[in-house]
Amino acid sequence: MSFHTIIWLGHAIEIIDQTLLPQQKVYITLEDPLQVFEAIKELKVRGAPAIGVAAAMGMALGAMKIKYSDKDEFMSKLNDVADLLASSRPTAKNLFWAIEKMMVIAKSGDDAPDKIIKKLERKALQIYEEDIAINKKIGENGAAVLKSGETVMTHCNAGALATAGYGTALSVIRAAVEVGKDIKVIATETRPLLQGSRLTVWELMEDNIDVTLITDSMSGHFMKDGKINKIIVGADRISANGDVANKIGTYNHAVVAKENNVPFYVAAPLSTIDADTKCGDDIPIEERNPIEVREFMGTTSTVKDVQVFNPAFDVTPNRFVSGIITECGILYPPYIKSISRVISENRVENGID
Repeated sequence: MSFHTIIWLGHAIEIIDQTLLPQQKVYITLEDPLQVFEAIKELKVRGAPAIGVAAAMGMALGAMKIKYSDKDEFMSKLNDVADLLASSRPTAKNLFWAIEKMMVIAKSGDDAPDKIIKKLERKALQIYEEDIAINKKIGENGAAVLKSGETVMTHCNAGALATAGYGTALSVIRAAVEVGKDIKVIATETRPLLQGSRLTVWELMEDNIDVTLITDSMSGHFMKDGKINKIIVGADRISANGDVANKIGTYNHAVVAKENNVPFYVAAPLSTIDADTKCGDDIPIEERNPIEVREFMGTTSTVKDVQVFNPAFDVTPNRFVSGIITECGILYPPYIKSISRVISENRVENGID
């Protein structure tokens, strides 16, 4: 790929500023946890897995910046860093998963702060490297559901820009293309911030993958005409019963897909599954600034003071989901059983149980 989403510089983090794409390809350096918090909140780095990696690196960076007189003060300030990063966005499970992983490392053993700092840096790099490996495995597992000659629709951006690299939903497409399958992609615009038209289209064209852009409201027309064979999206959080929180508009596409017998797949790592959340009704939905809807590409596009609803995500009930593509294989209904099984197996494999 001709870009990277996020990298560790040793005492800082470098990210590609996704708010400027595709017009400008600009990398910015984040030097403290507050800048990481702001980058996540302002969508300069976005996508559940990428947010998780950024949070892990932000924890390591924050630990390095702490001034302390003893370990108790160090741990207290590290908790403050964790709380700051956790408050950046409420929906993506990977954010909280990564922070929890980092705090477990910090609290394990009886190490002095200098050793904890080194352990946190190693863990952040491990999360980064594992994310890329997991994404490639998701692609490998998911490529089997795509046939040569098919057209796949995706919503929002679940590509390399939404992860440490390679992507989740787009990893399935990339993997299928890499093994020689002729796959075409339809990308939705993804209003109000155009992650589909700005980011997904840019990514796929960078990789020379055939992509066509449509507005969000056109998907039903093309499904009814038989021009969309499969839908693959990412996820920001998946509840224990298989309900899926993803970018606003996903639910609409899933309902229309069911009506037109178009298989609807979700591609996500196990870290996106929230086994403690029973169903989608319990997933917190982020409400963003009304100006994102009142403006279009920086220009006011409606009556200045009109009332606005701007939820960033919606929840697709599990009955509309054909399969959940993970690094451990494809999960199928009933999800309450398949998710419980794969989470349990993963815990045993990692020595948690």
